[in-house]
Amino acid sequence: MVTTRTAEEVSLAKRAFRPKITVFHCFNAADLAFENNGDCELKAVKMPCSSMTREVFLLRAFEAGADAVLVLACPEGACRHVSGNLRAARRVARVKKMLDEIGLGGGRLNIFNVTQGDDTAVEHILKETLAGLEALGTNPVS
Repeated sequence: MVTTRTAEEVSLAKRAFRPKITVFHCFNAADLAFENNGDCELKAVKMPCSSMTREVFLLRAFEAGADAVLVLACPEGACRHVSGNLRAARRVARVKKMLDEIGLGGGRLNIFNVTQGDDTAVEHILKETLAGLEALGTNPVS
């Protein structure tokens, strides 16, 4: 027997959805204190360079229940490790493709170039990510 949910039940489920977002960030791109504003659960992973973001770490974040994963890298041309941010971007692109292929959705993973101390940009990125997650819903793996 298939049960259907009423519009009220769907609305309650959406209000109860508190997304989990994992943010991998370079010390130089975003040396920020991620404050939990109650809209989501944030897990920040600081790294010496965004190039240290490996495919397996991104996939493990989803396996651990993240609804979205963000990588914050230095602006292009400003990486102190020359092209670390470019390597990170290539890795993110590969994992996005994998996520699309397995049906999880590559839109759950994104990389952004952020100047150190640009809290406004990070806040905007988080708001955009939360808005995107409203359409995608929870991580089906968790």
